Amino acid sequence: MNSLSTVQDGSIGEVIDRCRRLVHPALRAVADQLHPQTGLMVRYSFGWCGADGIPHPDAREGTGKGVRQVLAILSAEAVGGCGRDAVPAAVAAELVHAFSLVHDDIMDDDEQRRHRPTVWKAYGIGPAVLAGDVLLTLAVETAALSPTDRSPQALRLLCGCLRALMHGQAEDMMFEERPWRGPGAVTAAEYRTMAMNKTGALLGFSAGLGALLAGGTPQHVKAFDAAGREMGLAFQIMDDVLGIRGEPVRTGKPVGSDLRRRKKSLPVLKALERGGSSARRLADLFAGQESLDDAQVAQATELIESAGGPALALGEGHAALARAEEALAPFSLRPRARRELAALAHYLIERVR
Repeated sequence: MNSLSTVQDGSIGEVIDRCRRLVHPALRAVADQLHPQTGLMVRYSFGWCGADGIPHPDAREGTGKGVRQVLAILSAEAVGGCGRDAVPAAVAAELVHAFSLVHDDIMDDDEQRRHRPTVWKAYGIGPAVLAGDVLLTLAVETAALSPTDRSPQALRLLCGCLRALMHGQAEDMMFEERPWRGPGAVTAAEYRTMAMNKTGALLGFSAGLGALLAGGTPQHVKAFDAAGREMGLAFQIMDDVLGIRGEPVRTGKPVGSDLRRRKKSLPVLKALERGGSSARRLADLFAGQESLDDAQVAQATELIESAGGPALALGEGHAALARAEEALAPFSLRPRARRELAALAHYLIERVR
């Protein structure tokens, strides 16, 4: 069975490890060419060392889930290339992702990521801005150094990804200023558009560029970009659910941090749109508060669960993965890569349970 949402054979952990071993040396090589100070911050952002520069012996291949690099490698293999073809795509995607996290943490005033201080908290806001700028510059350079006949399209894919990512970030920031109820309230449909840009565009770029660098046709590139964007939407939805149900040891964030900041995540919006007493009480709780205390976070969590917000959001995540499957269905892809793409999609759902 080829369904992206149901295939379970194979270990996604083994796939992730294989792709990381392929990508990690190239990512390290890019970081090693930097100025000592910016290089330190870049290595810290990837989880390779502490703020003092002392290497982490258990973080030889970085932290995080590795979805972007896996998607780039598997997309290349799916269209008939080898994983090594897509290493520049994986490196560029990881650099853009790191850039976005460094700057997002500054904008959101987040002090912790992955159980340790964020880059700006460890080194200061100015140096962290510079580190983010360096990461973005390295991503552009990596795309530009793609094989000569493909570098113009690689750069176009990257520019499209960055434009969408920044559009999504702007929308996400504007959501914070909009009311919780009434005509100006944020809708679930608006959230999906925002997340497709802010998170989906980068996974679309990973998959599309991976296929391109492996010799995929324009039709392949377009389809893998579309599938990656849908997988990115599902990925973000699962992160939102983890923000309510997840354990800090797994998420790397303090429990209830999104609720504490009154973030308009999809489970919250779905709970509000469903209506009923729980939704009304939830809107009352969020309205007019600068931030929620521990008791209010616990109350909000109970109301969101009672209104079915997480379950409704998970349903939208499954729907996004089904659309990803539809985007790739017309193509004859390598069976193993298709199975591993399916395992990756399955992981996006199962990691919340």
